[in-house]
Amino acid sequence: MSGDSMRVNGTPARGHDPGARLLDVLRDDLGLRGVKEGCGIGECGSCTVLLDGEPVCSCLVFAGQAEGRDVVTAEGLAPAGELGRLQQEFVDHQALQCGYCIPGVVVSAAAHLAGADHVDESSVREALSGNLCRCTGYSKLVAAVLATADDGDQA
Repeated sequence: MSGDSMRVNGTPARGHDPGARLLDVLRDDLGLRGVKEGCGIGECGSCTVLLDGEPVCSCLVFAGQAEGRDVVTAEGLAPAGELGRLQQEFVDHQALQCGYCIPGVVVSAAAHLAGADHVDESSVREALSGNLCRCTGYSKLVAAVLATADDGDQA
């Protein structure tokens, strides 16, 4: 076990196996169930988290690679027990069905909104291209992200 730490949703996390997948540390050790395992090979985006503000597939990152870095999961995008503006737009636009992919989609969308100079349909579709959703058809996902960008409140 490692004595080093990473910050997960703003809280230091210590004592994890640096050789474990970040996905497993987040789900199994820290109980963050919003991080989902879909494919396990970085193709579906269900396990997307922010690592120092950049979206990554946590199934492809070793916990040791996150040492000293900031990790944000879908749970960390808003205060505990609350929905951020982006998350609320997903609800308002009915941009979810089974919900399995949604945490990863929301994390990818949040990264795009935080880092894009201009947000339009094309840029949102590109930002979400690493997240597979078999239920929604993407139109409502894109609409929710665009509504958040139009509100000017990116959180």
